[in-house]
Amino acid sequence: MPEAWEVLGDPSRRLIFAKLAERPRAVVELAGELPISRPAVSQHLRVLKSAGVVTDEVRGTRRIYRLEPAAVLAFKDQLDAFWHRALAGFGDVVTPDPLEGSPGEDQP
Repeated sequence: MPEAWEVLGDPSRRLIFAKLAERPRAVVELAGELPISRPAVSQHLRVLKSAGVVTDEVRGTRRIYRLEPAAVLAFKDQLDAFWHRALAGFGDVVTPDPLEGSPGEDQP
């Protein structure tokens, strides 16, 4: 789900994502809680929806948006894999290779 990384790179979309992580909301409710206009919220939701990060449901005259659990799980898995690779790389740097000798030792 590489698109999630791209769409969540925008600060406004991250704010919307965080609000929807708390609970589903309508556009008007999101706009009332965020420092952006209602049309801007709608535009960001369209981007999130096209990336598969959110879904919507019509309730009366409103659309209720919620995070797509499968997409969030896929994004979490990617983040976990990235984190484990970063930790492994860090471990390679801080754990000396016994075949290379200690730092500061003269190499033959």
